[in-house]
Amino acid sequence: MSLLVVGLSHRSAPVSVLERAALAMDAQVKLVQDTVAAEPATEAAVLATCNRIELYADVDKFHAGVAELSTLLAQHSGVGLDELTPYLYVHYEDRAVHHLFSVACGLDSMVVGEGQILGQIKDSLARAQELHSAGRLMNDLFQQGLRVGKRAHSETGIDRAGQSLVTFGLEQLAAGADVGTWATGKKALVIGAGSMSSLAAATLARAGVAEIVVANRTYDRAERLARILTEGDDTDVTARAVPMDAVPGELTRADVVVSCTGATGLVLTAEAIAAAVEGRTGEPVAEIAVPEAPRQPVAGTSLGTDENCPLDLAAEQSGFSVMGEAAVAGMAAAELEQHAAWVDNGTVDIREAGRRTPETVGADAELIGALAATAARTGRIPERRRPEPVAGFTRPAPALFLLDLAMPRDIDAAAHRLAGVRLVDIESLAEASADAPMAADVDQVRRIVADEVAAFGAAQRAAHITPTVVALRTMAADVVAGEIARLDGRLPDLDERQRGEIRQAVHRVVDKLLHAPTVRVKQLAAEPGGAGYADALRTLFDLDPETVAAVSRAVDSTTEKDRPV
Repeated sequence: MSLLVVGLSHRSAPVSVLERAALAMDAQVKLVQDTVAAEPATEAAVLATCNRIELYADVDKFHAGVAELSTLLAQHSGVGLDELTPYLYVHYEDRAVHHLFSVACGLDSMVVGEGQILGQIKDSLARAQELHSAGRLMNDLFQQGLRVGKRAHSETGIDRAGQSLVTFGLEQLAAGADVGTWATGKKALVIGAGSMSSLAAATLARAGVAEIVVANRTYDRAERLARILTEGDDTDVTARAVPMDAVPGELTRADVVVSCTGATGLVLTAEAIAAAVEGRTGEPVAEIAVPEAPRQPVAGTSLGTDENCPLDLAAEQSGFSVMGEAAVAGMAAAELEQHAAWVDNGTVDIREAGRRTPETVGADAELIGALAATAARTGRIPERRRPEPVAGFTRPAPALFLLDLAMPRDIDAAAHRLAGVRLVDIESLAEASADAPMAADVDQVRRIVADEVAAFGAAQRAAHITPTVVALRTMAADVVAGEIARLDGRLPDLDERQRGEIRQAVHRVVDKLLHAPTVRVKQLAAEPGGAGYADALRTLFDLDPETVAAVSRAVDSTTEKDRPV
């Protein structure tokens, strides 16, 4: 089995696609359940944040795994596969491990170095454990990812490379001014009482706002957050809670609005925002009409591999990593068409256990053919729903500042066009973060990630051979026991002390004979390409595969007991 991740993020897809593909909690649960229910995956976990959706799985075939996971993502996100495919990226084996470790360290975040992703990874693992979809690989991967992320934050200055999304968003609202100076004395409305909204409220309180109003669909949670803010020792902010139906009135009073809810529709429409600004200024709100900048196509990259596949794509450059602009696994159109023909001809064994039929083989070929058609596009046009600035044009000073941290969005993007309004959302944060300077500490974190990936791979390869070594020693112990029993029958006059000496002598001989080979084979198995040593041991000593599998299941069962999150 091998680790595979298929996903999309702010780096591969426009916000409009991420927004539509966003998965509610029940959809995440169903996606995990359907992934482990369908071959070729045996373990699965979903990592879903405001700017990424990733499906991790332990699969037995690369191409079949990519097709299955891509289809499941499309089904559960509600975005058609043909539309979703150009934005998907695929990572496999060591590259998949490297990707998760990079994500855990904040290297792949919209704001480099932000630490909130660690909590989201922890939640993802806990959910997979509750659903019993996390076996040894997912548990080891995610727990090691958490340790790597903590190591990066404790051993380097990666925190200095970027701030939390909230802090970065407030800096964008302040437009270059000191956030504390900009926020002092302002009235803030925070919509939502979850972790991100709570962090935004606490950050605003420390920045010096005079009042914070918290609105939430569950009033008790809003009241609890307001009480925490009021009782805080490090601020003098006044905080109160209101129900959601009070938002239109509070919007007229607020200077700053931060929204991050789990709503599937808009929380604030452009019309409601315009009405609030008009209520503050007493003047009708004009809509700014600015022509859009020319749109440019984006090109893609390609890599991939599979046993017996006619495509020779096993290059070492960057594994199976692509940024989503071409097609699943990053293959070019011609390569996918060749692969589709390969599947259609039945070259690959995809009919194990009677699961596949000629009809489904043809369906697979059609699926890969559809991916090839997508890849054949000359490039996709990035969606731009905000007007580009025009030389000589100056927006009026904002009367209302809006920060939308939700995915899908809470605030109507049309508010960008309203005079007197400054809206910062996930898309504008992505654009701003692309130009942010990278700290030197990032290189140190990258080295940590590379070292940890190598260590993780070595540990996994060594663990892979352990059941075979255990089975070998068990067989040796059985042989010793049989020979001792035979000796007892032939020499009945031996006393207990003599029998004990003979048993110890035989055990010492066997242990000494097996010690050096088993230690060495574990060392060799930990090296790249060492997976074949387990097969060699099984062949040389004629070990029963079912015995090895039984040992492996027993080890997995023992390892997963009381496993920490």
